[in-house]
Amino acid sequence: MLWQGVKVHTYFPRRSSTTGIHPWIIDMEAKVIRGEAVLHWATQFKQQGFHPDVVIAHPSWGESLFVKQVWPNTRLGLFYEMLYQSEGQDVHFDPEFSKPEISPGSRLMIKNAMAFLQHQVVDAAISPTHWQAQTYDPYMRDKITVVHDGIDTAAIKPSPQARLTLENGLSWSREDEVLTFVSRNLEPYRGYHIFMRALPQVLRLRPHAQVLIIGGDSVSYGAKAPEGQTWKQIFIDEVRGQIPDADWQRVHFLGRLSYPQFLTMLQISRVHVYLTYPFVLSWSLIEAMSSGCAILASDTAPVREAIEEGVTGRLLPFFDASAWAQGIDRLMNDPAERQRLGDNARERAIDRYDLQTVCLPQQLAWVKALSQTPSQAG
Repeated sequence: MLWQGVKVHTYFPRRSSTTGIHPWIIDMEAKVIRGEAVLHWATQFKQQGFHPDVVIAHPSWGESLFVKQVWPNTRLGLFYEMLYQSEGQDVHFDPEFSKPEISPGSRLMIKNAMAFLQHQVVDAAISPTHWQAQTYDPYMRDKITVVHDGIDTAAIKPSPQARLTLENGLSWSREDEVLTFVSRNLEPYRGYHIFMRALPQVLRLRPHAQVLIIGGDSVSYGAKAPEGQTWKQIFIDEVRGQIPDADWQRVHFLGRLSYPQFLTMLQISRVHVYLTYPFVLSWSLIEAMSSGCAILASDTAPVREAIEEGVTGRLLPFFDASAWAQGIDRLMNDPAERQRLGDNARERAIDRYDLQTVCLPQQLAWVKALSQTPSQAG
């Protein structure tokens, strides 16, 4: 297959996962199966004379596991997204959804095994944020360069004329009091439950607010909802009795919008809310910054790298639903503060996260340096 002048090859696993094995091993086996599939693919192409100078991969899926076994002199660069730790990160951060276990560190040691195995042969690594890089053990950090993925701040920008119109006829502009919340899927890892618990108070305090919620019904991170349920509906059911029907009409679940519609939604947002466990940072936060949103964000470790309290946004305690409602109310009442925070957020996005002027040049420099690094043999 040819894609924009690039020849794309695919690989296919030769078997599926084993039923009934130890739960700690399920994930590892899946990665080994993928790694084995790439091993067969790479061996075939090596026999045809293909010897890549550089291989770049995301190690968490297992594909890069045996690359150095085929091409020991090829430089291997890996995307280090996050190493799991038993304390100070997402694991057991939220006691409401934490199940007792005898030793989370033991389980996570196995979960991190693939990262440790591949670090033995990696030549260089890249992480999108300093916090994510710091999750790796000290001896691993020497190989990590921090460069964000980058966003197009020239395209993602404020627009006073923006208007979001949906197929059902609903429409909002910057003239409306729009409160926005975004998550790939509506789930606890991104604080959906906290936002929903703040809603009854928000709707009482803000009788004209229109609440736009973007996100799917599935799960991206963390545990699945109980059988036959979704986290979305569970927390709707929890708060619905506290919200009069007339106020509930101002809450709009938009599902997954097209990307242009998503950007328009950010452009009309009067206050944007972002929550996350101590976990990988969402692109949507940086996109909201680039859009000039006035942002209320959770005071959790990865967020503090982008949102500086009182400068590029406001930080609030993750679990305090009442504090979120009051924070939303205060910011809605202060247009000058919203403008100041939004302007600062956009400036920070341009200075630190712009794809063309900041991130892409650094990424290309990283690839060039990788290509010139003496290979660490597999």
